[in-house]
Amino acid sequence: MMTIQAHQQSAKAGVLLINLGTPDAPTPSAIRTYLREFLSDDRVVDLPPFLWWPILNGIILRTRPRKLAPRYAGIWTARGGPLLSIGLDQASGLAERLQAQLGAELPVVLAMRYGNPSIQAGLAALEHQGVRRVLVLPLFPQYSASTTASALDAVFDALKLRRWMPELRTVNHYHDHPAYIGALAESVRGHWQQRGRGEHLMMSFHGIPQRYFMLGDPYYCECHKTARLLAAELGLSQGQWSLSFQSRFGREEWIKPYTDARLGELAQAGVKTLDVIAPGFAADCLETLEEIADEYHELFGGLGGELRYVPALNASAAHLDALTALLLPQLRDWLPSTERPAVSV
Repeated sequence: MMTIQAHQQSAKAGVLLINLGTPDAPTPSAIRTYLREFLSDDRVVDLPPFLWWPILNGIILRTRPRKLAPRYAGIWTARGGPLLSIGLDQASGLAERLQAQLGAELPVVLAMRYGNPSIQAGLAALEHQGVRRVLVLPLFPQYSASTTASALDAVFDALKLRRWMPELRTVNHYHDHPAYIGALAESVRGHWQQRGRGEHLMMSFHGIPQRYFMLGDPYYCECHKTARLLAAELGLSQGQWSLSFQSRFGREEWIKPYTDARLGELAQAGVKTLDVIAPGFAADCLETLEEIADEYHELFGGLGGELRYVPALNASAAHLDALTALLLPQLRDWLPSTERPAVSV
């Protein structure tokens, strides 16, 4: 509980990392709970409730959890879902780097937009450590209302009833940050060094409905900019790389080209060895480990080729260094003057 003495303490800074979320277990029951929260968010599905709720509760939540359970079980780890275990490693690694750069302890806490640990719990954990200045980093490099904005909605909602709200700063996107692009390029080069260079590099991003883009969501454009910058960093010419969008859901048209359709086009063009990276995912999860590395691998294999997945940046040193470079400018002037580094890094 807050005390009067706490009002007299120097304002401490901290970071709240937010990723999408994961079920608590790879079971139909836990997946149903997760999907109910996820698909009830009108940032994700913006259909009128009288149209959407019968579909969600009468069809999707009755059938999809059983179908997804074996897929989640196939990627589960002893520490839970990969999005959670990797996220915890990202938080601890980022905290170490920020403390080394700033010369001051700076808590970094992981939260999930859906499921656990919740954003409410993450903010409470920071408050318990005396944090009064919160820098919020949604781990979605390319901004979309269905991810970044939804995560920020949840932060603001969680703070509505606070008597004393903390200072807030938010990161909107980092799709073109040089350190992020550099980390992606390093991961591709490392993959090439280990497995040899494929004939083509596909950059597969999560899709959104085409209608969202037409309403002004910048996600499509930011994905294209990330892809162009990464191709340039790798020295790839036109024809050596392409961009696509995966994980569409429902009957509505989504942004194109679709990844599964693009695989067929590349196979028809004679590509036999295909490298695939998913630059929009900060950590590996169902959509990368199961959909790309398993489902699309099998699909492309059936077309006569070999698909090799380039892992997400996860908790790699290059990724943590990139996130540190992204956050440092936002944090320096939040430190008490006695703790600010004498020489800028």
